Amino acid sequence: MIDESNRQGLQRQRAPGAEAKVSNVELFFDLVFVFAVTQLSHTLLKDVSWQNGLQTGLLFLAVWWVWIYTSWVTNWLDPERTPVRVALFVLMLAGLVLSISIPQAFGERGLMFALAYVAMQAGRPLFMLWALRGVNPNNFRNFQRILCWAALSGVFWLSGGLSGGETRLALWCAALVLEYCGPALGFRVPSLGRSTTADWDVDGGHLAERCSLFIIIALGESLLVTGATFADSDFAAPTIAAFLLAFVGAAAMWWLYFDTGAARGSHSIAHADNPGRLARLAYTYLHLLIVAGIIVSAVADEMTLAHPLGAADGRSAAMIVAGPLLYVAGNGLFKRAYTGRFPLSHGVGLAILAASALIGWHWPPLALYAATTLALVVAAAWETRSLKAA
Repeated sequence: MIDESNRQGLQRQRAPGAEAKVSNVELFFDLVFVFAVTQLSHTLLKDVSWQNGLQTGLLFLAVWWVWIYTSWVTNWLDPERTPVRVALFVLMLAGLVLSISIPQAFGERGLMFALAYVAMQAGRPLFMLWALRGVNPNNFRNFQRILCWAALSGVFWLSGGLSGGETRLALWCAALVLEYCGPALGFRVPSLGRSTTADWDVDGGHLAERCSLFIIIALGESLLVTGATFADSDFAAPTIAAFLLAFVGAAAMWWLYFDTGAARGSHSIAHADNPGRLARLAYTYLHLLIVAGIIVSAVADEMTLAHPLGAADGRSAAMIVAGPLLYVAGNGLFKRAYTGRFPLSHGVGLAILAASALIGWHWPPLALYAATTLALVVAAAWETRSLKAA
C-alpha cells in the first residue's frame, strides 16, 4: 500500500534553475508512436481521397492528443518511480492496440480503436488522481475536471465505435471537438470551476524536449520509409533525383525546427512568467501542424518516388504541396508564439509554396516536388542568414 508520503515521491523533484531530463522509459513509450505515425502515413497513401484524408486527419488528431497528454503527465510525475513506469507500460500496450486498429478504424476495428483511446484518456487521469491525492490539491482538482471531460468525450468515442459510416465520423468529430476545446476552456465543470494556465506548473524545458524528440521520431520515420521505397525502385535517373530531393527536403525540415527554433522555444518557455499558457498554445496545439506536415510530406515522398514523371493529378499535387505548407506554417506559428512575430523567412517559403500550387499543379510530380523542396530550403537559409545578421 502506498501512503501519502510515498505518493509525494511520485512527483518530479525540480531543483531551482534545473530542467528535468527526458528519461529512457519516456523514449521507450515514444516508440509506440513511431508505429502510429507509420500507420497514419500508410493509411493516407493507400487512398488519397478527400474522404480518407478527413478520416486519417481525425485519427491523427486523436493519436497526437494521446501522446501530448501523456507528455504533460510525465512532466509532473517521475517516470523513474515504479508505479509511474508501470502506468506508462500499460499506456504503451493500449497505444499498440490503438495503432494496430488505425487502418481499419473506420471499418471493422472501429470499436477497438475507440476502446483503446478511451482507456488511455480516462485511465491516465484516474492514475493521476490516485498519485496526486493529498499531495497536490490544485492539480488534483485539475485532473478531476480532466476526467469529467474525458468521460463525456468517451461517450461519443464508444458510440461511434459501435456505429458505422457517416454516423461514426460525426460522433468522433464531436468527440474531438470536446477533446480539443477542453484545455482552451480550462476544463470547466459545474461545481468544480475551471483550471487556469497558472495552475499548470510545467517544467518548460522538459516539455519542449519531449516535443522536439517527437519531431525527430516523425522525421526519422519519414526517412526510413523513403529509404525503403527507394531500395525497391528501379534506380532510374528520375527516381534517384526524387530520392535526393526527399533527403534535401527532410534536411531542410530539420533545419527549420532545430537550427534555432527548438532551442529558442525551450529557453522561452523555461523562463516564461506563465509557462502553462505557452505550453498549451505552442506545444499542445501548434506542434500538431508540424507533425501533420511531416506525415503528409512522407506520403508525398512515396508518391513521387513511385511516379516521378508524367502529369500529376490533383490528389498527388495536393499532397506534394500540403506537407511542406503545413510544416512551414506550423513552424512559423510556433515561433510567433514565443517571439510575437511570424518569421519573414517562413512567409517567403509559404509564398513560394502558394505560387507552386497555382502554376505547378499540372507539372510532373518531380518538378512540383523540386519547387516545394526549394521553398523549404529558401525558408531555412533565409532564417539562418537573418538571425546571424541580427
